Amino acid sequence: MEKNFKRTLVTTALPYANGPVHIGHLAGVYVPADIYTRYLRLRGEDVIMVGGSDEHGVPITIKAKAEGVTPQDIVDRYHNIIKDSFEEFGISFDVYSRTTSAIHKETASEFFRRLYDKGEFVEKTSMQLYDEEANQFLADRYVTGECPHCHNERAYGDQCEACGTSLNATDLINPKSAITGNTPVLKETRHWYLPLDKWENNLRNWILEGHKEWKTNVYGQCKSWLDMGLQPRAVSRDLDWGVQVPVEGADGKVLYVWFDAPIGYISNTKELLPDSWQRYWKDPESRIINFIGKDNIVFHCIVFPAMLSAYGDNYQLPDNVPANEFLNLEGDKISTSRNWAVWLHEYLRDMPGKQDVLRYVLTANAPETKDNDFTWRDFQARNNNELVAILGNFVNRAIVLTHKYFGGRVPAAGTRQTADTDVLKELSEIKVSLSENLDTFHFREALKDAMNIARLGNKYLQETEPWKLAKTDMGRVATILNTALQICANIAIAFEPFLPFMSAKLCRMLGLENLRWDILGTDGIMAADVTLQPAELLFEKIEDETIQAQIDRLERTKEENKINSFKATPQAPDVEFDTFMKADLRVGTVLECKKVPKADKLLQFLIDDGLEKRTIVSGIAKYYAPEDLVGKQVCFIANLAPRKLKGVVSQGMILSAENADGSLVVIGPTAPVVPGAQVK
Repeated sequence: MEKNFKRTLVTTALPYANGPVHIGHLAGVYVPADIYTRYLRLRGEDVIMVGGSDEHGVPITIKAKAEGVTPQDIVDRYHNIIKDSFEEFGISFDVYSRTTSAIHKETASEFFRRLYDKGEFVEKTSMQLYDEEANQFLADRYVTGECPHCHNERAYGDQCEACGTSLNATDLINPKSAITGNTPVLKETRHWYLPLDKWENNLRNWILEGHKEWKTNVYGQCKSWLDMGLQPRAVSRDLDWGVQVPVEGADGKVLYVWFDAPIGYISNTKELLPDSWQRYWKDPESRIINFIGKDNIVFHCIVFPAMLSAYGDNYQLPDNVPANEFLNLEGDKISTSRNWAVWLHEYLRDMPGKQDVLRYVLTANAPETKDNDFTWRDFQARNNNELVAILGNFVNRAIVLTHKYFGGRVPAAGTRQTADTDVLKELSEIKVSLSENLDTFHFREALKDAMNIARLGNKYLQETEPWKLAKTDMGRVATILNTALQICANIAIAFEPFLPFMSAKLCRMLGLENLRWDILGTDGIMAADVTLQPAELLFEKIEDETIQAQIDRLERTKEENKINSFKATPQAPDVEFDTFMKADLRVGTVLECKKVPKADKLLQFLIDDGLEKRTIVSGIAKYYAPEDLVGKQVCFIANLAPRKLKGVVSQGMILSAENADGSLVVIGPTAPVVPGAQVK
């Protein structure tokens, strides 16, 4: 039997304040959380949504070192960018705080100290990598080396981004300190561990038996972890940035970020409701919903519940953790390090007033059970073909016709015919499906339900054709337009969780206030004689040039990544100077150039070498059109023994350099020289 709760606490994963948020974060966490919270508010339920920036951890210290500033400088910058972007995008937090706040440091310290005093930790010593020159232990991200699995030479100490394998820093081949470049040594250190194995049976019963209704991706990952057997996990680490371990003799040690960050949910609630926060965390009639991405499932379903259980004092465990999978971008994994992302603050700048378009597309493509893909062409198509052509078109027609035939005043409905009652009945059926999908966190299907209301309205107007009846039966026209306006009002309510800016704009046009979910699906929302505002376009068509500009930006990023990832091949063995001097390098002018028949890669050159004309064959046809090289000057090896290629005798070799993407660039002088000039 489903339990009734008095209140709901919605939490969202804390984004790292070492960079802005991107569409992957939005699709995975923040848009779904906002949809659900807005839905509960419309139902009149007691609900709060808390979030904040995760401002501790190694990624922040790495960025600070790279920029030559303090970690506090970094988090101050990005916390404000993230917070402002969320507000402008319509993510309706009741509080958005940060883990560098005084209340968080106090809460996290107290949490650790209580577990420490209760004997819930296990103290262990271990060997960790240490940079002797920097005089510090190295966090995983401060160690780079060769991946033992795919042999990528730029793997990090916690993960290889090339093959995706999770690693320990000591797994790396030829590890190097990211601080000094030196080879680190192993040194003994002491830390505190949370014995997750102690709570394994409790967690197994709570999740596998008590929460079979959880999403399959969440339930499955939890089962996999539990079946492998839980192990103690360190809750502290050697670092100078974070919440200091509140134990004597723990100098230079801070709370591990995975332990520190989820406590932020508690401290954020305290900050919002200093006198009543415990109602949301400790009352059995309250429920907690954690919105996260799939990379955080283990922390929110296993680690944090174990922490809360160890603490005791009636802390409630989450009722649901509706984690999403990952969103890809144009067929490739979103990567902050490669700048392969659509950043929210840049989107808001490039697409002013189009918050709801992105909210719509991210919900329509939500990676609810498997990874999904965002493309700019799909973004354009959904805007133009759905938001403009279906939703916006129906609302515009209904309001424009009301102004045309009734001076903008809502007409009273006469006796409704079958066409009218059928559409109203279908409206109430859509509400049932919409509510069920929202209740069960199926937001993609819920959005389809909401859009079906607009589809229903379009179909209704198209079939009843009030513009034709206006000449003979204005009473019938009044009933049709009253019904159409009731559908518009239903759209304003149904879409408020998904598209709050559109909903607010539509409410202004309709004169609606105080939207409530309980009146959704009814035909009495719009009262007769209410004067409508003039129709405004809810959405506008997005042109090809706008989309192409975004695609071009990504292409530039792709090219930059190729260049940045390029690694020169190892130097060839040394040669004697006299040996090198035997090569006769000269400059020649290209007189003729053509493709070699039946050879896709070869071009045939006729070169003026200052003494005579010579033929050289070069494998650069993929990168140059023959006519573009005529008249150019190129460097070539003049005394290379002749060689026959595809039936053509080549008398030398044209010099080219290989680019990061494998393309070849012909080498030549930067200023004109006489043909035959030697390269010195």
